[in-house]
Amino acid sequence: MEALEAIRKRRSVRKFTGEIISREDLEKIVDAGRLAASGSNRQPWEFIIVTDKEMINQLTVVGKWMEKAGAIIAVVLDPYSRWWVEDGSAAIENMLIASTALGYGSCWVEGDSLPREEEFKTLLGVPKGKRLLSLVPVGVPEEWPTIEKRSLESVLHWQVY
Repeated sequence: MEALEAIRKRRSVRKFTGEIISREDLEKIVDAGRLAASGSNRQPWEFIIVTDKEMINQLTVVGKWMEKAGAIIAVVLDPYSRWWVEDGSAAIENMLIASTALGYGSCWVEGDSLPREEEFKTLLGVPKGKRLLSLVPVGVPEEWPTIEKRSLESVLHWQVY
């Protein structure tokens, strides 16, 4: 799938079939995150791919809908970088687009997981001093959401607002 097509098709998917995702595809998705832009090229990220169903079930405390994900990718950042949140966000968006390009659905889970950051860091063995920015469930979608985006004309301004 071409990049712009994947960007147009990408939606937050919260209904998965439970099918297994190949290690090769999961590595391609994380590799897309690794290749994201980062402030001063610090690349402050690391990624944990969780495919173990028992571990996935422990993470679903923030959303039962994640239980049928083929994997959950935990995005871990080193906050030594001044731009760690922006850098992690760029990596996550790359992974969401890569997931779509490979035919998988995904979702960015931050707001619900942030209050449980310390609990999840312990569960995932994340070292002290690192931050768990987000969980990204990935799976074969039961359905693709068809929510419409605002039109280009409604958001685009030239020269001034």
